[in-house]
Amino acid sequence: MSKLTGNAIFGQSGGPTAVINASAAGVFTEALKQTGHIDKVYGAANGIVGILNENFYDIGQEDPAELELLKTTPSSALGSCRYKLAKAEKDDTDYRRLLEVFRKYNIRYFFYNGGNDSMDTCNKISKFLQKEGYECRVMGVPKTIDNDLYGTDHCPGFASAAKYIATTTMEVYLDARVYDTGMITVIEVMGRHAGWLTASTVLAAHKGHGPDLIYLPEVDFDIQTMLSDVRRIYEKNKKVIIAVSEGVQTKEGLFIPELVGEVSVDAFGHKQLGGTATVLANYLKEQIGCKVRGIELSLMQRCAAHLASKTDVEESFLAGQTAVRCAVDGMTDFMVGFQRPESGPYQCEIKLIPLDEVANTEKKVPRDWINEAGNFVLKPFIDYALPLIQGESLVAIEDGLPRFAELKKVKVINP
Repeated sequence: MSKLTGNAIFGQSGGPTAVINASAAGVFTEALKQTGHIDKVYGAANGIVGILNENFYDIGQEDPAELELLKTTPSSALGSCRYKLAKAEKDDTDYRRLLEVFRKYNIRYFFYNGGNDSMDTCNKISKFLQKEGYECRVMGVPKTIDNDLYGTDHCPGFASAAKYIATTTMEVYLDARVYDTGMITVIEVMGRHAGWLTASTVLAAHKGHGPDLIYLPEVDFDIQTMLSDVRRIYEKNKKVIIAVSEGVQTKEGLFIPELVGEVSVDAFGHKQLGGTATVLANYLKEQIGCKVRGIELSLMQRCAAHLASKTDVEESFLAGQTAVRCAVDGMTDFMVGFQRPESGPYQCEIKLIPLDEVANTEKKVPRDWINEAGNFVLKPFIDYALPLIQGESLVAIEDGLPRFAELKKVKVINP
């Protein structure tokens, strides 16, 4: 493929993670080195919305030390969005606007960092640009704590969230045993359709300080069966810890909060979950009569940079770096993914997955990694997840508190 010279733009989309900015650091530092191919490097404010509004930053004017600090800075440094592009054949308004902006700023490299919906956005944009004859190399950089992207062994962001969840579960386990009175604790973990995060609580059990019961979306949830499970353990131990995914559903397809009320939806039509722990805690208190505490881990699962996995940070940086290198080498329409050797010690190997294979396809926890009763997670998951949470990310400290990246965010006024 012929050499392509022009400007590059990078955007972040969807929910943030503890390491999404490590991928940004990978893209920025590598793109700034590619002076023979990439003239200027831009960062889109709030993802695709920023491009549509010509609202982006000149990354070349950032302090290299601040770009380095992105590796250990949580959340989305450029801002994110949940903007859904229509199918171009139905309404190409946004696509024509994007093409107009790309031409105006000579954007020839587009890197988009996100999950399932973001890869779909990448795919749609690339197909439209090709149809219009505009050469632009498009690469997806994966990101999702849900770990549900198709084609990759695991996703950047998952391991750090898993490490936080397992650690917090261990701490909750110890706290719940302070008093000699009976107590049930329900821990609600993120995960709409895939139970990877909730399954991570088994890592705490692996260390002897974990949940008694684990319920994932991969298995239909029955509240009466759960009650029976809880009663059995409570009568024996007077202490029960339950880990449950926010996305568990009954066989009728109802989420737990829907059993007591309506739930709202986002721009992509996804139901806004949360409240599962509270609903179940109230139910168990009513049925069993002991003290029951519902805990929703909530946003901390995705922004706890102080507990990030070093492995995750390094792999997230690698994903961004690789996306740039592949694009400069002539590749387009791929998402950077990971694979591991079939045997032997864990090693992260790069794997490129076509965007049209990734878009809107979910990867779930294998059913044979869950026990027959559907209320616990088995050793294959531990073997899978344990290598991913290894190592401690060293966050810069200033006055006893984390020192996060502070970008200048110099806006691009003219091409």
